[in-house]
Amino acid sequence: MLHGWLAASRAEFLRLMSKPDEKPEIESIAKNRRARHDYAIIDTYEAGLVLTGSEVKSLREGKANLSDAYGIVRNGELFIINLHISVYERASYNNHEPTRTRKLLLHKREIGRLIGAIERQGLTLIPLELYFKRGIAKVAIALGKGKKQHDKREDAKARDADREIARAVRTR
Repeated sequence: MLHGWLAASRAEFLRLMSKPDEKPEIESIAKNRRARHDYAIIDTYEAGLVLTGSEVKSLREGKANLSDAYGIVRNGELFIINLHISVYERASYNNHEPTRTRKLLLHKREIGRLIGAIERQGLTLIPLELYFKRGIAKVAIALGKGKKQHDKREDAKARDADREIARAVRTR
């Protein structure tokens, strides 16, 4: 009898002590919605960012903008330009510059692959999303080829056609 009570109390104890609302593994900060519209995405990668403390605190408040950002190659390293992270108000005199060039952190093999694609094939490096993964700031970057105006129109027509088909199936 006592043994059954201990087992039940242990299970109850573990249920009560478990963390109630665990945070999601990936917490999105900003998305680049124009990227998929303006570019044909070929391949995606996840990269870390070299940030200062005030930048991380500003990102935790969700103050970032990816719309004009793009990646470049400089001295065998990848950098992201025009990623706007707003100034952190509560930081002191040593605050960061909002649109400074930030280094991307990737494995050497991935960097080599990206540099080859950018320089040989003339592709563009575009950030798709900025997020925290287990508390560390990451950026989803993609290799993309710029779409022409007629390609954008064709994509819009295809989306509209798919929507019409889905609507027709739903009403049956």
